[in-house]
Amino acid sequence: MANEPVDMIMPMLREMRSEMNEQFSRIDQRIGDVEDELKSVRKMLVADTLMSKLATGDFEKRISTLETDVQRLMKDT
Repeated sequence: MANEPVDMIMPMLREMRSEMNEQFSRIDQRIGDVEDELKSVRKMLVADTLMSKLATGDFEKRISTLETDVQRLMKDT
């Protein structure tokens, strides 16, 4: 009776559950790694955007100063 198909079902289901749990654990780890990388990329983008704004702001300030100087020179002539 021990070799009846019904007697083999529960051990097979337990084995399948164990294998599935292992796979899900690996998938969870990989998803966690991807999320960490995504956070890192977002931080780099924020830093790059900030640096671009600072550089652009500096150029805009310099251009504004030059425009003011040119307007003043044109009034003087």
